[in-house]
Amino acid sequence: MLPISTEHCTVEQDGHVVTVTMNRPAARNALSSAMLVGLAEAWAYISETPEVRVGILTGAEGHFCSGADLKAMGAPPSDPRVAERMRQIPDFHWKGLLRDGRPTKPLIAAVEGYAVAGGTELLIGTDLRVVAEDATLGLYEARRGLFPMGGAAIRLPRQIGYAHAMDILLTGRSVTPQEALAMGLINKVVPSGSALTAARELADQIAACGPLAVQAILRVYRETEHLPESAALKISDEIGWPVIGSEDAKEGTRAFREKRPPVYKGH
Repeated sequence: MLPISTEHCTVEQDGHVVTVTMNRPAARNALSSAMLVGLAEAWAYISETPEVRVGILTGAEGHFCSGADLKAMGAPPSDPRVAERMRQIPDFHWKGLLRDGRPTKPLIAAVEGYAVAGGTELLIGTDLRVVAEDATLGLYEARRGLFPMGGAAIRLPRQIGYAHAMDILLTGRSVTPQEALAMGLINKVVPSGSALTAARELADQIAACGPLAVQAILRVYRETEHLPESAALKISDEIGWPVIGSEDAKEGTRAFREKRPPVYKGH
């Protein structure tokens, strides 16, 4: 467990993959200040650590995240280090929730049980989503007279289209994994209890690719999502050509020619 972990968020690294676990099972992993600080620290660590290529976000003991616990988020943390980091990290709550400061490397959601309200907003902030067949998704804010402050009102229509997004946002209803898959909100539905294993398999596939290429693909998408094609292509060329000329690209070609797995070094 990495030292940036908190009492409600554990961060572990295994090779090129970092697994971030929301760890407040008694509250179905509802968000607390200690959890949000841990999440914000984890995203920065994933972005800044060269050997890390992929992140996984999951929840402890059968649930992903049941949203915000306003009482816990307003209470002073018991850990002095968490209190200090709350003061030091600008907008730590938005960073933790993946509204701001998303990792520059792919992030996979591994979802079991409840992933509702802020839990679904976290899922929307990830890049790939693996969900257990009996999980429950949904943005309940409108039903409770609240607003999805994590960015879902903006991101969801862009990700799955207007009609599907308004169905989820305006009704505040629960969404099954099978519905979410049909809408294009998630990538894969897996048997209950296997989401983290399936997410790790996906992470290992990504980690075996050239890290410069993977990060460039993410960056180009994020920077050009709403630009006209001609403007987007200019940015794509600016980001893509250095990858084509990199040592990793040469290694990929050599490995293909020599019929062996490539050994990428990220430069």
